[in-house]
Amino acid sequence: MENFKNIKNIIFDLGGVVLNINPQLSVDAFADILGADNKEFVRKYNEFNLLYRLEKGEISPEQFRNTLKKIILTHVSDEQIDTAWNSMLLDFPKERIDLLSELRQKYRTFLLSNTNKIHYNSYTQKLNEEFGIKSLSDLFEEEYMSFNLNMRKPDKKIFHHVLDKNNLLANETLFIDDTLENIESAKQIGINAYLLKEEETINDVLK
Repeated sequence: MENFKNIKNIIFDLGGVVLNINPQLSVDAFADILGADNKEFVRKYNEFNLLYRLEKGEISPEQFRNTLKKIILTHVSDEQIDTAWNSMLLDFPKERIDLLSELRQKYRTFLLSNTNKIHYNSYTQKLNEEFGIKSLSDLFEEEYMSFNLNMRKPDKKIFHHVLDKNNLLANETLFIDDTLENIESAKQIGINAYLLKEEETINDVLK
């Protein structure tokens, strides 16, 4: 933390920062369901803008699943969809959980994630089973999920929302994310922002 001596607050992204993820695993899982020819599925999936709308809470998990069923030519169950969709979610490394617990004693810490209800349920269960932690909110002062807020990063409104709700000063706040677009947006409103590099962890940065 030598370069951030004035920092009093830390906002963490979730996927790729606290939770290990591999989105390609979900792509592969849906490819298995669809068979070899999935170009039409990808075209319609992008046309309906499903991920964006699910993460902003504009559609419910039920609407997401039902729309997927309409563009998947073969019969597929809700459970199959959820399993494929959640396959990108890997693990919470113990050293990161320990670090977050330590940091909360010294800083005001927050979670800000572009996420969706289906994933939320899955990684919350994973956290409970692996560590006996009921939810991510136990590790932070507050958690902010895009699907609850009806807005998502890199929209500057979501950063202002976190600052305003908690009376945080931007110049006393550090934001850590693995997506450049989100980092640049945070910087534009005066937040200190750190882009987590590939193969780098929050333990490396905050040790």
